[in-house]
Amino acid sequence: MKILHTADWHIGQTFYQYDRTYEHQQFLYWLTDTIKKEDIELLIISGDVFDVANPSATSVKLFYSFLNSAMKAQPGLQIIVTAGNHDSAARLEAPKPLLESSDIHIIGTIERKEDGTIDYEKMLIPVKDRTGATVLWCMAIPFLRMGDYPAVAESETPYVDGVVALYRESYEHALTIKQPDQGIIAMAHLHTLNAEKNEHDDKERLIMGGVEYVPVSAFHDDIIYTALGHIHKAQKIGGKENIRYSGSPLPMSFSERNYKHQVVTFDITGGVLSNVALLEIPVTTELLRVPAKPQPLATVLEELLQLPAATDHLHTAPYLEVRVLLEGPEPALRHKIETALTGKHVKLAKIETSRLSSGENETDTVMRTDQLQELKPLDIFQKAFKASYNNEAPEELVSLFNQVLQEITTKEQ
Repeated sequence: MKILHTADWHIGQTFYQYDRTYEHQQFLYWLTDTIKKEDIELLIISGDVFDVANPSATSVKLFYSFLNSAMKAQPGLQIIVTAGNHDSAARLEAPKPLLESSDIHIIGTIERKEDGTIDYEKMLIPVKDRTGATVLWCMAIPFLRMGDYPAVAESETPYVDGVVALYRESYEHALTIKQPDQGIIAMAHLHTLNAEKNEHDDKERLIMGGVEYVPVSAFHDDIIYTALGHIHKAQKIGGKENIRYSGSPLPMSFSERNYKHQVVTFDITGGVLSNVALLEIPVTTELLRVPAKPQPLATVLEELLQLPAATDHLHTAPYLEVRVLLEGPEPALRHKIETALTGKHVKLAKIETSRLSSGENETDTVMRTDQLQELKPLDIFQKAFKASYNNEAPEELVSLFNQVLQEITTKEQ
């Protein structure tokens, strides 16, 4: 059986206020073609289908149009989808009864039995080969919120220990159902311990303040493959080929511009994993940084003027991050940059400013409490300017400051 693993689509995301429907559409066209070309029998999507809990009608239509196209392109395809932390679990599950008749299974919520115990059978999906025989069982576990997982008595890390307990109990339940010739795979949307991330992951991926790192030992050694979602950088975890994040199909921030966005395909034959392949997703809209490192504004404007002229293909124009090293106040900064970009084949997404570091503590440089009585207003202004820009305040600004100071002094008198 050949399987394709993907996650973190974030359909409906806007990139610095730019709509990304075209990019997602191109990815889904590519994915449909890939499913057919690679003769995929099972597609697994490990969470964050949508970017927000209440997606637009356009986003919802895009998703269900894909499901329809994929099933038509590859008759007999089975699809399993789990909810991520960005998804509304109940909303994602709403069409579940209808979709299951087409071998599309969506698991968003953790259901419980009448006695309050977790109904693990509802998260266990049979996977059949082309003869109709069940060859795998999939532990389709969505993103786990507080109350979804078992309570572990006297635990110092209740979330982690609860998640580990849920995966252990789910696996044990699967063992009571599967036959000797049937294997087990798993899906998870969570943050594993030691997953490689960047500064954007620290800001955007953490859900519970950094206490949700789940160890790789949560996934039993006999699980053939664990399809992870949540971290956007494609990677294997713990050095294991069979525990992987597929990564996001589109970069979600400029910090992800160098990621290789991909899907993972693999074979399972007789309960053995083989032929793990990473299929790179074509880039529809590039992320561009100008300059590569922050430079003074005059240099930046010169580089912007060298960018290619605009074409009729606005959808493919790169998103641009402009990086400016400020040497002083620039109240007309955005206007100057937008003027330089007039008629250029880019979409201005972000202006990142930085300043030269003086290597001194700004609080000490600007004002120390014991010196306040000795400092004059002009002294404080000049020290503040020096701390901010590592430059002396220009005479023009000093003159304006003195003018304002004199006006204030005159009014007080």
